[in-house]
Formats: sequence, C-alpha cells, structure tokens
Amino acid sequence: MNRTFWLEHAWLGTHVEPGVALDVRDGRIAAVRTEVETPPPGAEALRGLTLPGLANAHSHAFHRALRGKVQVGSGTFWTWRETMYSVADRLTPDSYHALARAVYAEMALAGITAVGEFHYVHHAPGGVPYDEPNAMGEALIAAAAEAGIRITLLDTAYLSSGFGHRPDKHQLRFCDTTAEAWAERAALLKERDHARIGAAVHSVRAVPADQLGTVAAWARERRAPLHVHLSEQTAENEACLAAHGRTPARLLADHGVLGPRTTGVHNTHLTDDDIALLGSTGTGTCMCPTTERDLADGIGPAVALQRAGSPLSLGSDSHAVVDLLEEARALELNERLRTRTRGHWTAAALLRAATADGHAALGWDDAGTLEEGALADLTTVALDSVRTAGPVPRLGAETAVFAATAADVRHTVVGGRHIVRDGAHTLVPDVPAALADAVAALRG
Repeated sequence: MNRTFWLEHAWLGTHVEPGVALDVRDGRIAAVRTEVETPPPGAEALRGLTLPGLANAHSHAFHRALRGKVQVGSGTFWTWRETMYSVADRLTPDSYHALARAVYAEMALAGITAVGEFHYVHHAPGGVPYDEPNAMGEALIAAAAEAGIRITLLDTAYLSSGFGHRPDKHQLRFCDTTAEAWAERAALLKERDHARIGAAVHSVRAVPADQLGTVAAWARERRAPLHVHLSEQTAENEACLAAHGRTPARLLADHGVLGPRTTGVHNTHLTDDDIALLGSTGTGTCMCPTTERDLADGIGPAVALQRAGSPLSLGSDSHAVVDLLEEARALELNERLRTRTRGHWTAAALLRAATADGHAALGWDDAGTLEEGALADLTTVALDSVRTAGPVPRLGAETAVFAATAADVRHTVVGGRHIVRDGAHTLVPDVPAALADAVAALRG
C-alpha cells in the first residue's frame, strides 16, 4: 500500500512541525518531508495534530464489562476482585472475541494502535482445557485483527491464589498447574503480522518463587516482552515479606525476572531499594493512573522510577476509561497532588511514554515515532474542538496532553490503513452497539 499523508501539524518527538508529508510504502514510513505548506496532489490530508499511534501497554479486555457495575457502594481492590471473577466465570471464546473486538475498536477510536493484552483466562470453567488449548488467546488475536490494531498477547502464568495456596474455584480457569505446563501451552501461540507473543507473571503471589525462572527463561529464549503486576497492593508486599523475607521486586530479581525486556505494571508500593533495583536493571514501569485511582490503589513513585532508569509506559488496565491522553495527563497531575508542585514531566516526555516507550515495552520497537522506517501508525487529534480550540498550533503537544481527550481523536491509521476516519471506525460500523451487545451477553 503506497500513499502519502499530509499532516497539518505533526509532533516529531521534540516539537510540533507544520506542513509535513509522510510517504508510506508497504505499511512503513518511507519519507518525512517538512515545510510542505499544502497537500501534495493525491495526498490524504489529516487536519489537526498528528502523533505516532498510541500504545496501550496494559489491558484486561474483559474488565470493560465492569464499567459502571463496580461503582456502586464501597470496598477495596479485593472486593472489586470478586466482581471481576464473576465476569471471568461467564466468558467463552466466542463471547470474549465479541467483547474484545468491541473494546479494541473503542481503543482505535481513542487513537490506540497497539495493545498489550495481559491475558490469563485460558481454560474453560473448572480449569478444563479447551480442545484448542489457546482458544481464548486466539480469540483475542482475531479480535485485534478485526478491530484493526496491533496486539502483543502477554500470555500469563497464573498458578496459585497466594503464597503456598492452591487456586480457588474462580482461578482454576487461569491456571496451567505448573510453569512448565504453561510454557508448553504458550509455545503453541504463533506470531502474525499484527500480533506478537509475550509472557507475563501474573504476580509473585500467583507464581511460586521456584517457578518464576521458568517463565523468565521462556521469554528470554524468545527475546519476548515479559510483564508482571508488581507491588500493586500493600497486602501483597506484606505476604511476600512473610513468606520469603524480601520484597516482591527483590524476589523477582533473585529469580531472573527483571531486565530491559521486563515491565513491572503499577509498581505502586516500592521501597527505595526496590526503585534502585528496577532502575539499575532497566526494568520498565507501566503506570495505569485511571485504574489505580479507580481501585484506590495509590500513587506510584513514577518520577523516582524514571530518574533511576526505569522507562515509563501507560495502560488503561481495567478500562474504567479508555483514553491514553488522560493516562498521560494523570501521571503528571497525580504527582502534582502528591507533591504540591508542578512540572514533573514535559508534554513531550508524557507523549513519549504513550508512544515510543509504550511500543518498546510491547516489543514493537519499530513503532511509536514519525520517522523514516517506522511503522506507519498514526493518530490525529483535532485542534478545533471545544476542548482544544484557542492555543496556538505550536503548543499542540501541550494541548493534546493537558486538554484533549479520546473524543478529540479524528483519525487512526495502522500500517498506512485508515482504521478511524473522521471519528468513525471503518471496520466496526457501530462500536457503541457492539460494546452494549457484548457486555449484555455477560451480564449476570
């Protein structure tokens, strides 16, 4: 597919440039031409501010069915988890495909071109494997293709309900009995043009310490991304200290899990030594601010982690909101609330977390930038909506991060193909109806 896009304004990593032409060949950017004041003949004009496609580095697609349902009454993460389990109990490969297709289409409408799906619902209720052992994972890969976005399926090892405890009845669907059995099943998954396969350790409470190394080795041998929920809850830290006499971060390090292809998700309740450990190993950090505040988890030490050497990425996690611009904004605004000072990140730094560093965390190192050779994945944000009108275009990066929302995304292009045009999805005709139908099918 050879075509040219003319970008009214483009964010080129450090600044906003007016009048940029992108030549696309075979799904990649072949040339970036600046000072192109008007659309060249035959070029498709994208008016507004065009960014690299956004990377949603942490998703649980089925959690989208919880939106609104978990906002009634009080409780904690642990009471929320019981409601989440009740939805997981009702998933089938077909219903999960329908829901994920709609959720990924919602992401495309929000400018997201790649998703990291932290996938742990592997088997039928009761833990019985499907005839196709990866039926659920294949449903997610197919859903991403039909919604027009890229996916890194982070197939997740989940073996226990806590330190020394067997899985409960809800968790049997998640479990492969041993890390070796997980590795054998995960090895059956195959990459495709739009899909890459990674690994995940659900958490230190869900994978016994003596089996962490098996998961880490599987990812290392394939040079695949490896993600892990890390220190999301203080209760997890306390239980890990009681069981192993060390923090979850140190336990992961001792078993070879940390490193530059590993991303810790949340990293909320860390010690100073944990922060130094993650930074010194180049382990990334995926912050999910809208979920972390929705679940009352707390505000993680993102500034300290980045200064220590941990690259930042962003995720929508439970999909309380699907809006990577809001996730980027929340990272800065949360830190302002915590410290009562402003200006911890520039808009450019926050956009990097939402684009290049997010893609890198998912194994798509060739995406997330508007430069020659990169995948032609783009998102265009309107600069004339009620939220974004007013500021001069050269401040478009600041406007996108601190004023725009997912509702301001006008175009999403993946591999040079228009997935969202003028705010409408080109592959899923009625995304709200698709979401409503998929959620209704799982309503208990």
